[in-house]
Amino acid sequence: MYKPLLSILFIFNSLCLVAQTGFYESLADSAILLTEQTVIYDPGYYSLEYPNGDVPADRGVCTDVIIRAYRMFGTDLQKEVHEDMNANFDEYPDIWGLTGTDRNIDHRRVPNLMVFFGRHGKELIVSESPADYLPGDLVCWDLGGGITHIGIVVNPISVDRKRNMIVHNIGAGQVLADCLFEFKIIGHYRYENKNGI
Repeated sequence: MYKPLLSILFIFNSLCLVAQTGFYESLADSAILLTEQTVIYDPGYYSLEYPNGDVPADRGVCTDVIIRAYRMFGTDLQKEVHEDMNANFDEYPDIWGLTGTDRNIDHRRVPNLMVFFGRHGKELIVSESPADYLPGDLVCWDLGGGITHIGIVVNPISVDRKRNMIVHNIGAGQVLADCLFEFKIIGHYRYENKNGI
């Protein structure tokens, strides 16, 4: 009687693991698709619609790569970050001297995304081992001078076959680059919104 039940539970758990991996692989693929769009690096402040607001399609920064990749799966990071910051404002960085949330920009700031992904996703090890960084993982860097950066690990491998590449926007638009260890890594996350489409 218990053997069939155990078999069913084993198969169910295996499918869940495959589904989770499948999401992150798909997220990585969506980031690759973003590299086909021409985007000018533009850190300007924009008044956005809410929810699902976005800067003009031909503009953006590093965080917009993440926002747009997740949006392909029904996750609106503008809304998710705004709601979490509204309810837990003291948990978020006090870098900009704000006394309240700003749904136009909060989700477009790397330090805020780091807090959000740490609170609602999985905070993963920061290491110098390429094997620790899988497709769909989110990596944050310190570029120096108080500047932070974020990108998505994707499937293509570097020319030397040692590490996965990154889709990011560091000034040249949404591009595929071999830059995982080019800067100091300060955050490594995995996030899947179970309420997304």
